[in-house]
Amino acid sequence: MNNSELTIYQRIRNDIISGAFKKDEKITEAKLAKKYEVSRTPIREALKQLELEYFIKNAYIFIPTTEEYRQIFEMRILLETHALKKAAIVYTTSDLEELKSYTEIDIEVEDEAKIIEINDKFHQKIIAATNNQFILDTYQKYKSFIYLFSQTVINKRRPGLIEEHKAIVSALYDRDINLAVTLLEDHLKNDLEFSLYYLEFKNNK
Repeated sequence: MNNSELTIYQRIRNDIISGAFKKDEKITEAKLAKKYEVSRTPIREALKQLELEYFIKNAYIFIPTTEEYRQIFEMRILLETHALKKAAIVYTTSDLEELKSYTEIDIEVEDEAKIIEINDKFHQKIIAATNNQFILDTYQKYKSFIYLFSQTVINKRRPGLIEEHKAIVSALYDRDINLAVTLLEDHLKNDLEFSLYYLEFKNNK
């Protein structure tokens, strides 16, 4: 998808993620309308969505503290492990095969965008097992943080990423839910610590 096909929300979000805006730069409707050559109405709607997703706070790029990142991941672990327990009950063979298909990728040779997409599908498949719209909406609300972490994990090619996915799927095939939950918790904690190392390094440069 080229830039002209993206919505204003997607373009602003992508620019925030890529670091196109400075941390101390005030984000105003007038400035964005000029930058993206659109009226203020779509900018206003995009900003509302970005504030809901914690990309922007009080007209500035929201930069979470290390503790806030940890709290977000604590919630993510609660949501995904709950979803995994549901998956162990409701998943059919077809569901397991779909989840397994998202682990059949070589992150050493595949391009970054493709790995991010497959990684997202893996975790979205798990969370979808809840079939609970409130949980799904909460998960989506924090998608920005999840994306940022995924981007760091994948850009730096975190060792063991796909192997951990494969182990989770294997435990689900064996219907060993306790092992699957433990593996998922460890997997997400590994993502957190690995990402925080690089994010803190970048912020301190």
